[in-house]
Amino acid sequence: MNFDLRNAVVVLTGAASGIGAELAVLLAGAGAHLALVDRDEAGLAATAQRLDPDVMVSCHVADLGDSQAIAALPDAVLAAHGRVSMLISNAGVALVGPFDDYGDDDFEWLMNINFWAGVRLSRAFMPYLRQAPMAQIVYVSSVYGIIGVPGNVAYCASKFAIRGFAEALRQEVADTSIGITVVHPGGVNTNIARAAKIAAGTDLLAAQEGVERFQKLLRTKPAAAADTIINGIKRRRQRVLIGADAYVIDTLKRLMPKQADKLMAKLAAAKLQA
Repeated sequence: MNFDLRNAVVVLTGAASGIGAELAVLLAGAGAHLALVDRDEAGLAATAQRLDPDVMVSCHVADLGDSQAIAALPDAVLAAHGRVSMLISNAGVALVGPFDDYGDDDFEWLMNINFWAGVRLSRAFMPYLRQAPMAQIVYVSSVYGIIGVPGNVAYCASKFAIRGFAEALRQEVADTSIGITVVHPGGVNTNIARAAKIAAGTDLLAAQEGVERFQKLLRTKPAAAADTIINGIKRRRQRVLIGADAYVIDTLKRLMPKQADKLMAKLAAAKLQA
């Protein structure tokens, strides 16, 4: 059975920009009511101004690396909307540099947002999602949650982790009204790379130049990525790939895993040396 977005109440994180902002526009256009979550208050307001005035929108400024902020969200969302039928865990950050160049603090900072926020949001909203006749949880992983990429150890770890969490949780809620979708975007032209934290031991100028070169390779527009995600949600798909690059990497990793790893290593080296 397809998910009817009309009058659904959607909690959407990372809603201030990029894919999150475009998801908000499409969801509102489909008649969904939105609880927008981000640490960027001005960005949230800008997203809210783009939305259909006929739907109910609430904005919640929260740092998703803060467990107490996440724990407080359900009360705020329920006060505004009275119910919840979908959670989209979309917020994410990046860390650039080899594993040896950063410490546990950097790793924990990234994992708190990319992985633990998804876990904590799920725990916080699960009781209310269970009450909905039909509910959906959407976790935005990455193509880096399918294949390991040098220079992105922490990011890959977080995206593999949220993928594994989602796939196991799906089995646990299989006999409930809750469906679970995992999204694997390929190269989407958002600001996550430019906003990436650069490891303390990594050459700053070289890393910034590498990020700019990488940014030029990102072909998929956020609006197109959001449209693909919405189509997947409507069909309650378990897995959504975004972009031709994601399909190529997914296929190579499954059919020729050793060759796929070698290819990613070569591409990473070429990016750094370009």
